[in-house]
Amino acid sequence: MRARTYGVASGSGTAAGAAARAAEAVVTSLDAPARWEKLDALAGPLQRLVRGLPLGRYRDVLHGLPIGHPLHPALVQVPMGAWLSAAVLDVVPGTRRGARLLVGVGVVTAVPAAWAGWVDWAEQHEDQMRTGLVHAASIAVAVGLYTRSWVHRGRGRTVRGKVLGFAGLCAAGTGGMLGGHLAYRQAAGANKAEPVPHLLDEGWHPVGRVEDFPVGEAVRRELGEVPLLVVRQPGGHIHVLAGRCSHLSGPLPEGTITDGCVVCPWHGSVFRLSDGANVRGPATAPQPSFQVSVDGEGTVHVRLPSAG
Repeated sequence: MRARTYGVASGSGTAAGAAARAAEAVVTSLDAPARWEKLDALAGPLQRLVRGLPLGRYRDVLHGLPIGHPLHPALVQVPMGAWLSAAVLDVVPGTRRGARLLVGVGVVTAVPAAWAGWVDWAEQHEDQMRTGLVHAASIAVAVGLYTRSWVHRGRGRTVRGKVLGFAGLCAAGTGGMLGGHLAYRQAAGANKAEPVPHLLDEGWHPVGRVEDFPVGEAVRRELGEVPLLVVRQPGGHIHVLAGRCSHLSGPLPEGTITDGCVVCPWHGSVFRLSDGANVRGPATAPQPSFQVSVDGEGTVHVRLPSAG
């Protein structure tokens, strides 16, 4: 029996080979910005600027804490939808006013989407921040082109306005591809604690004896592949959370314990020890919280209800 071949030789002249090379080139080009270290010179000052903005409690709103996932991807649907709709109207006779209105809606609603994006960007890893800068630059070009398109349309230069609009759509599409690459391939914004229940067996598991956990101190333990944060409170109650931050996998056992919470040492997300709830961003997802039982010999056992 002839073995089935799944790869495509680089020198193949077939249509399938050309398509494979084209797909590889697209992915390579999307991966490239993450390696552009020269962008770090710009990323550093911008990060300090964004982190220093006096946003107060609205910073967590922009992160998406109230809805349980990043807000930026939801907000970008409005300008992208408006611009795509404007492009459709641009090829339909007698719809100039509607197209111009949609172009303007896209420009205006791109502002809050950008705010949310920048706030998330400032709390990411270096490679993610590099890709994010190129993504932001593409969207900035799109906004500039659409703004000019709106102006020209208002002055009766419809053809020029349409050309600028389609150019803006190309720039926005490029930025959207980079944004998707950042979100999914580079995992910016994804809940890093989601796999925890799938990595553990159901039931109770020993993690040590009570005396192994000094009062008020964060202790790291391992349960299979999953690191744990164990904290014994002054009253004797023991809290156990998954040890990697849901934001970007920061090591919570190295964090600060204060007011019944743990503060992630990487980006400052705050989680309540009693139930893993995230009370401050940038994390938008809670930490898996374990049930705890101490047997008659002082051995601490933990169980994750959703495991297995």
